[in-house]
Amino acid sequence: MSIATLEGLRDYLYSTLSPSNMLWLSNQLADFAKQIDGTSHRPYTTEELHERIAKSERDIAEGNVYDFDEVLRDIEEEQHRC
Repeated sequence: MSIATLEGLRDYLYSTLSPSNMLWLSNQLADFAKQIDGTSHRPYTTEELHERIAKSERDIAEGNVYDFDEVLRDIEEEQHRC
């Protein structure tokens, strides 16, 4: 990803996240970077993709999903708490 793209993302996050959300996100990113440091990223195999699709379809069938309105409501509630 280009530096310009990353700067745009950074600036967007500056304008939308609360200080506590920024700290949380920075910790999450740092922890994840430490976990994957030195590991190679490989594409999913066809079998892995099919497994992921099957899991998603099971989740949908079992109702383990959020609809768009629920997600928006959660986001709005979170913004009001900050």
